[in-house]
Amino acid sequence: MAKIIVITSGKGGVGKTTSAINLGAAINYFGKDVLVVDGNLTTPNVGIHLNAPEVPVSLNHLLAGKADIFESIYEHESGMKILPSSLSLSELKKIKPERLKNYKHDFKKVSDYVIVDSAAGLGNEAISAIEIADEVILVTNPEMPAITDALKTIKLAEQMKKKVIGVIMTRVKKNKIEMSPETVKDMLEVPVLGMIPEDISISESLNTKDAVVHSFPKSNPSRAYKEIAAKLLDVEYDSDKDRERLVKRVLQRLGLSK
Repeated sequence: MAKIIVITSGKGGVGKTTSAINLGAAINYFGKDVLVVDGNLTTPNVGIHLNAPEVPVSLNHLLAGKADIFESIYEHESGMKILPSSLSLSELKKIKPERLKNYKHDFKKVSDYVIVDSAAGLGNEAISAIEIADEVILVTNPEMPAITDALKTIKLAEQMKKKVIGVIMTRVKKNKIEMSPETVKDMLEVPVLGMIPEDISISESLNTKDAVVHSFPKSNPSRAYKEIAAKLLDVEYDSDKDRERLVKRVLQRLGLSK
């Protein structure tokens, strides 16, 4: 059965979009059919991250009834599907995020796993994204302000009867200042799904306009996202086989291997 996983955060700038894209890429890495939806309508970044900043048909057209779901989908070279939102300022006044709920079943027709990058915070846009979720994942940093905001979002999701399956901690430096995973788990009362280390490969992947899972498959952040995906899919992940699997998938897409 298809599943919609909404990636959200209590505040902006914590690595939510990066996590949404890379979690989608990591799930796709394990051979699953994935669609990443840019549900952050006012400040969309999925298209920018994946080298599709402006597209002829976007989520905005879908929500306005000017296009159908299949016209709005674009396939990344990795095989992952994306549904970007428009960067146009003229589209801002026309945005009606509450219409997202009308397309929940359409999203599920496209892929088995639908990753929705939500707006941050507790506004109408974030609520509209959480409303279509089967499961919710919070992204936060290991610092008190971010954890406090994450807790508010978790409580909101729970009030909406949504299952919060855990939190992804990003920009982890493992120093004495930041909060430990055990402390974060105790405060938020949800599992810590994984810890993404602060790493230059994240910034470099933004420059290459691709997921770090694709650009730097053997980097520590890439492996961390794959470990989270493996946990969600209940499959084994052997980081030593990364290169072997990557080469095999490239050959398959070129028709040179079965």
